[in-house]
Amino acid sequence: MGQGQWTEVDAFLGSLLVGEDDALAGATAAAQRAGLPPISVSPAQGKLLYLLAKTLGAKRILEVGTLGGYSAIWMARALPADGHLVSLEYSPRHAEVASGNVARAGLVGTVEIRVGAAAETLPKLAQEGGEPFDMVFIDADKGGYPVYLDWALKLTRPGGLIIADNVVRGGAVADGLSRDPNVQGVRSYLEQVAADPRLEGTVVQTVGVKGYDGLSIARVLA
Repeated sequence: MGQGQWTEVDAFLGSLLVGEDDALAGATAAAQRAGLPPISVSPAQGKLLYLLAKTLGAKRILEVGTLGGYSAIWMARALPADGHLVSLEYSPRHAEVASGNVARAGLVGTVEIRVGAAAETLPKLAQEGGEPFDMVFIDADKGGYPVYLDWALKLTRPGGLIIADNVVRGGAVADGLSRDPNVQGVRSYLEQVAADPRLEGTVVQTVGVKGYDGLSIARVLA
């Protein structure tokens, strides 16, 4: 069993249980045309984020790492009419592509994209003093994950979820001697989740069209 079979199974499950409409497929196509890296969540993973937000009854979602807006569209669709999703994106070009995709999905009033380094925009969010977020999805530079977790804890309500993508790294996360900054970043993130008494968490390993990786899912206790 390997990548070919994982991709085949993902395609079957996606067609059976997930499905993509014109807005989602169009978001992927627009990102490809713009030359964005093909690192968005898969359709099945997007549906998982949607279901988690729905189960939480989320009204406010924070995303760190917009890319082309594919995951933002999935999560925003789980929100009620008065819900709000704030997505932070470092690259102005990525944010421009994502804004177009969000507009075509009819979510302009729901999704807000802020451009800049997340390490700078997250403190600004905290200073604004808005309502806490129900769910946070982190899918950005892996070296920044520990910092993003610190801010997510400040911004998320008790009972909320903090989810981080790409934490298994094809199995490399188990290598304590790795010098890869991406591996070091996710290892530090997971160590923080394990050590912080305000969190309870786990990691779900995944295989599919995106290869071998995994999601960290942590619940905020207090």
